Amino acid sequence: MLPKKNRADRKAVEKIFKEGKFINSQNLTLKFIKSDSAVPQISFIVPKSVAKLAVKRNYLRRLGYSVLEKHLKELPPITGAFVFKKYQDDISILENEIKNIFNKLN
Repeated sequence: MLPKKNRADRKAVEKIFKEGKFINSQNLTLKFIKSDSAVPQISFIVPKSVAKLAVKRNYLRRLGYSVLEKHLKELPPITGAFVFKKYQDDISILENEIKNIFNKLN
């Protein structure tokens, strides 16, 4: 799990959705704003339209955080939220999409 200092809180996510830019991929969307802090803050959001059961939504969130933890040092200082578009529990596909999104970001 990602440390608390690297996860965006509710107020930050609201600000992201109001003012942020976005990058799309097949299964994920990254909505973000540039931040002044040196530590990147990222959250994962799984809507009910993707997975009805809370157990599955939490599972997808945990998968996302585990993939993101590996690439945390490569991140620029942003505050962002990954939003799942559809159910994808294959960790290698998620990892590739997150890498591609970060490559577009840099």
